[in-house]
Amino acid sequence: MKIAILGTRGIPNNYGGFEQCAEQLSVQLVEKGYDVTVYSVNNHPYNKKSFKGVRIVKKWCPEHIIGSAAHFVYDFLCLKDALKKHDVIFEFGYQSVAISFLLLSIKKSIIITNMDGLEWKRDKWSPFVKKMTKYFEYIATKKSTALISDNAGIKKYLYEKYNAKSTLIPYGVDEVSPNQSIMQHYKMKPFLYFLLIARLEPENNIEMILNGYVKSKSDIPFLVIGNDKTKYGLSLKNKYKSSGTKFLGSIYNKEHLDSLRHFAKCYFHGHSVGGTNPSLLEAMAETKIHMIISTGMAGEKELDQAVETITKYHQELSILQDLLNDMRDSHERDSRPQEDGLVQVGMVPVQNANAHEHERHAWISVTRALLNLHETITRY
Repeated sequence: MKIAILGTRGIPNNYGGFEQCAEQLSVQLVEKGYDVTVYSVNNHPYNKKSFKGVRIVKKWCPEHIIGSAAHFVYDFLCLKDALKKHDVIFEFGYQSVAISFLLLSIKKSIIITNMDGLEWKRDKWSPFVKKMTKYFEYIATKKSTALISDNAGIKKYLYEKYNAKSTLIPYGVDEVSPNQSIMQHYKMKPFLYFLLIARLEPENNIEMILNGYVKSKSDIPFLVIGNDKTKYGLSLKNKYKSSGTKFLGSIYNKEHLDSLRHFAKCYFHGHSVGGTNPSLLEAMAETKIHMIISTGMAGEKELDQAVETITKYHQELSILQDLLNDMRDSHERDSRPQEDGLVQVGMVPVQNANAHEHERHAWISVTRALLNLHETITRY
């Protein structure tokens, strides 16, 4: 079986969550004996024709000329080529490929689309772009052979909004071996710094988090990892330059990221839109304490109080743990039961489905789930 993976900037990952998933998924599929191709942008720094047995095909992406609109061109070229050569196509995201579903003949093709998150809610988009993105979301739900949701919230939204059934397949987390000596490279001491890893964009609530940090008057440094060369990134660096905030820029060295997460005193995550974020899952696996902002769960006032709580008292760890337990209990009381008691895909349930969420986010389960989904599609 020939499988194509589209919708990312390519592998090996040097960008974000979809690319990370594409890398893990493609390599594991090859190990299981499948013929796998990942499409990459033409300026991806990896120039070999294969990666760990995965075929790499590069297509033109004129982002340096026309900006984000380039991905409509790139996704069209990728899909047009993949339709001719592959049995199954996995699309990561829908925003820039949905129009290609209308322009190309896809009726006889198997296209499985990971719907990502509520992309039309992103603050950076104009009202027109938000309206078009919502329309693209609708197209993807109607034209895809099958849909994937990477968290229960997106699964529920798609069903209630479009009566569209999707398969819940969470992301995975690798086991890691943190290296304490890496702390010397960043001039940090273990468990004596706060950490945030994100794209520096408004909807990720970075200013809310850093405002809380500044108001707490903590003397513990706050590390921010993400591309700080953008207009918004530069504005953040300028705004918080006199605080204890240290902007480290983009880091893609996995050993460094894993170690920074592991030895952080606390990990902050403020993403308010989008699907499941791999950096959060990795932090859940590595960092002992996490501060998570969810819509309706925590605002600026609550965040300020939380930051003050974890930096003021001697028994800060147990205090914050109590706070997080209260938040979790509140969320469980307010949430309606999920449609599926177990994480099930195709004809086979994922093993260890009753485990704690971050414990069952294993990449091998992701691969198995996707294969089971394909099996279900082709069987009926």
